Amino acid sequence: MKTIIISLSILLSTLVAQNMQAQINIQVNSDIDLKIENLEKQKNQVQQSEKEKLKKEVEAINQRLNENEIGEQEAEALKKAAAEKRALNIENQLDIIDANIALLKRNSTTEDGEEVVDAYYRRLDYLKYDEKEEEQEDYDSIPKRTTSGFTMAFGLNNALIDGQSLDDSPYKIGGSRFFELGYEFETVLVKSGFARLRYGLSFQFNGLKADDNMYFVEDGDQTYLEEFQFDVDKAKLRMDNLVFPLHFEFGPRSLSYGEKATYYNTSNFKIGLGGYAGVNLNTIQKLKYEEDGSNRKTKLSQSYNTSNFIYGLSAYIGYDWWALYAKYDLNTVFKDNPLEQNNISVGIRFSN
Repeated sequence: MKTIIISLSILLSTLVAQNMQAQINIQVNSDIDLKIENLEKQKNQVQQSEKEKLKKEVEAINQRLNENEIGEQEAEALKKAAAEKRALNIENQLDIIDANIALLKRNSTTEDGEEVVDAYYRRLDYLKYDEKEEEQEDYDSIPKRTTSGFTMAFGLNNALIDGQSLDDSPYKIGGSRFFELGYEFETVLVKSGFARLRYGLSFQFNGLKADDNMYFVEDGDQTYLEEFQFDVDKAKLRMDNLVFPLHFEFGPRSLSYGEKATYYNTSNFKIGLGGYAGVNLNTIQKLKYEEDGSNRKTKLSQSYNTSNFIYGLSAYIGYDWWALYAKYDLNTVFKDNPLEQNNISVGIRFSN
């Protein structure tokens, strides 16, 4: 009896094991059939994806051809190279998919079925990764026409006075300076990028430093220089203006292709012609002098009859992000003085 029970137990265990193995094989084969179906669908996806990428590349080449960056022969060569690349991509990816299908079919009835499914997933991950890498090559081939950035300028400042040369100026040449800080937009006017419009907002700080122990005196509707009663170290009139500059900028621009966008390369010669208009925000005179052996500092904030409305001409010439810069106020410094004085500045300008 004991022998019969043991034999029946062994037989039952064998039948259960065979049944479980059959269920596993059925499940594995079912998974494999599904994976093969997905791979067949992926063939169409690969071809459509590569065709779309080729279409974008051809459009980018045509854009460069229309903008006279390349000639017709070079454009045709680039199109041919792009088509060959995409065709080879399709061929290679379809070969990989077909190899996986063959592998799945060949092992669909073996005990290695689960390993084959795992290999399928690894290969599928590779294909997805490869697709992601390809997508990173695609970007908008048309650069932005309007960009923006900060501008800064500084240098020497003075005034042109009727009947006088700068050599006879009552203002110190080296001590009179200006500073400008602003934010500008640049809009490309032609496809080649050769002509641009620059516009924005700037704060100007124009300083006139009196010479020969003089300082600025406001008397009614006139402002003039008068000798100070003590030894003056500095008598400087500073005019703070808010202006809106506008320049037409000219110079060659080439297209640069980055990882995510196409943009106009600014590393070229440039020249800008234009002007500005705005208002005077504040006028202040700073005095530093010695009185009875003590150093004194005084700030006098008043109008000094300076012009409320500011407007003038400006120009610059340079390369890349820097330029030589000059500006000239068409309005007079002081409104009702018998001798007209117009502010003039020369320095260096920095912009994107």
